[in-house]
Amino acid sequence: MKFARHAAAVAVVVGGGVLTVAAAVPASAAESAVPVAKYNGACGTGHKVIDSADIQNLGTTFLTYNKATGENCVVTVRAHPGAPVYMFASLSSEKEGKATEGGQFTTYAGPVYLKAPGECVTWEGGITTYSTLGTGHCG
Repeated sequence: MKFARHAAAVAVVVGGGVLTVAAAVPASAAESAVPVAKYNGACGTGHKVIDSADIQNLGTTFLTYNKATGENCVVTVRAHPGAPVYMFASLSSEKEGKATEGGQFTTYAGPVYLKAPGECVTWEGGITTYSTLGTGHCG
């Protein structure tokens, strides 16, 4: 189960004899958007992307999971590699603590790993001064 806030609303406004109907985009359509950066496979064999979060137009942080080992992994990937910039990847759980890698990188930060099968993990990443602000994932 993914912790996320989704809003779907329909508003009807009547003013001056004009009827306006506005509808928000369904959550499923928002989740199917293509990430800004592509997952680079840095977490290794057996890891499948289970969540991702874009960091402005700079890149994407990916959460992966290896079902065979119960291992979670986070990597932050730049959309356009170039000169080194500050980047980080972080993963934590209540039982296992926190794993973080941060520094000046040209392409990606991480991977960082935690074994946390069946637990909720908090994951985030950042590029320059922007970050994903800590996203939760349970499973």
